[in-house]
Amino acid sequence: MSLNPAVEVLKTEVLSNNWYVLRKVTFRLRKRDGTWETHSREAYDRGNGATILPYNLGRRTVILTRQFRLPTFVNGNESGMLIETCAGLLDKENPAECIVRELREETGFAIQNVQKVMEAYMSPGSVTEIVYFFICEYTQAQKLTSGGGVEEEDIEVLELGIDAAHEKIASGEICDGKTIMLLQYAKLRLFNAAASAPQTEALAQQQ
Repeated sequence: MSLNPAVEVLKTEVLSNNWYVLRKVTFRLRKRDGTWETHSREAYDRGNGATILPYNLGRRTVILTRQFRLPTFVNGNESGMLIETCAGLLDKENPAECIVRELREETGFAIQNVQKVMEAYMSPGSVTEIVYFFICEYTQAQKLTSGGGVEEEDIEVLELGIDAAHEKIASGEICDGKTIMLLQYAKLRLFNAAASAPQTEALAQQQ
C-alpha cells in the first residue's frame, strides 16, 4: 500500500540486476485537479551513500580526491578524471561508520570525529540514492597511510587551499555536485566564520 494516497503502483518490473537494480514502475498519479494519469518511469537503485570534506582552518586547506569516472567520460569529460570529496556507498552500516571507513581507505586519514551537515537526493528524477554529507577537521598527524582506495580503485589524494578549490569550481575543473555543495558549505560556514571571528572579538574588546 502506498504511503501517498495520490500514488497507486500498478506494476514493477526489474529490467537489470547486474550491478545494481534498474526497475520500471508503472503507476497512477492523482494530479492537483483531482484527475488521474498513468505513467511509467525507470528508477535506478544503487543504495544510499555518504561523502565527507576534511578541512584544516589554520592551513585553510581541504582534502579531495581525483579518480576516473566512466559516466563523465562517455558524457564529454575528455579525460574522465573527476575531482571529488571522498565518498562511498553504505554497506549495511550507518552513514557515519561508512564515511570513516571510506575516508581511511581513500585518503589515508584516520578520523573518527565526523559531523553530519545535511542529506540530499542527488538525481531524484532517475536515481533513488540519498547522500549523507559530513565534514571533519584534520591534521597531518592523522594521515596514517597514503590512501588510494582498495581493490581496483586508483585514487589520487589532493590537498588544496579552500580558495584554490573554489577557483576550480569557477573554472569548471571541479564539476561534481556533492563536492561543490560541501566546498560551498565549508567556505561559508567554516572558513569565512573563522576569518571573521578575530574581527568580531576585536570589536567586542573595543566596546
